[in-house]
Amino acid sequence: MRLICAMLPFTLLAGVACAADYPSIPEPMIFDMVRPLGAERGELEVNVLAQTGSPFGAGETEWAPEIEYAFAKGHAIEFELPFDGRRLAAYKLGLQSLLGVSTDGRTAHGVQYLGIYHRDTGRYSNTLLYLAGLRFNARWSTMNMIGLDDISLGSGAGRNGLLLNHALFYDARADTILGAELNVAGGAERSVKLSPQIHRRVSHAANVQFSLGVEKLRAHRARPTAGLRVIREF
Repeated sequence: MRLICAMLPFTLLAGVACAADYPSIPEPMIFDMVRPLGAERGELEVNVLAQTGSPFGAGETEWAPEIEYAFAKGHAIEFELPFDGRRLAAYKLGLQSLLGVSTDGRTAHGVQYLGIYHRDTGRYSNTLLYLAGLRFNARWSTMNMIGLDDISLGSGAGRNGLLLNHALFYDARADTILGAELNVAGGAERSVKLSPQIHRRVSHAANVQFSLGVEKLRAHRARPTAGLRVIREF
């Protein structure tokens, strides 16, 4: 029933028409999208993201394989398995819909829902985000997300935390994109993370992304972070 209720708004949105072609805007590496907002029906992607609190702390690695599928133009679904080391920590469902594209084809916006079942506590959490992307020119673009994490009608500690993700990209070459991603999470985590990154397309259907950055968690000192995402499209 939870899944049906979550998917209903996206099923209704599947009939929304786009005013123009979707602008070419990269996806953020750390806070991943469920395919680009303008995904074509039938697109399929498999990827895995690995992150560590230190380039020298492999024992702290968090990693997550996922599969993404566009079931209609501009509408996609994702299944993800987040691991903490060797331990499967959660089950994650993502839904995303394109809401519209500007008439000049430079901007686009959409909505993303994330539902997570936490295996250690046996509880569900829900996240809802608004997405807005802009192509400035042939080189520069940005993708921004803002929303609420662990949504609740009540006011429990750590609930309804602000989520903000800003990513700025520079198309250095046809196969290379440079970027910087800033993530701010409120709620129980209260973290800030900055992730300079490089996206490298190694073939028509394969992409490798790498980041080195810094993260500050509540009641902890700032620490270096490293990330790697490997992507295969079908």
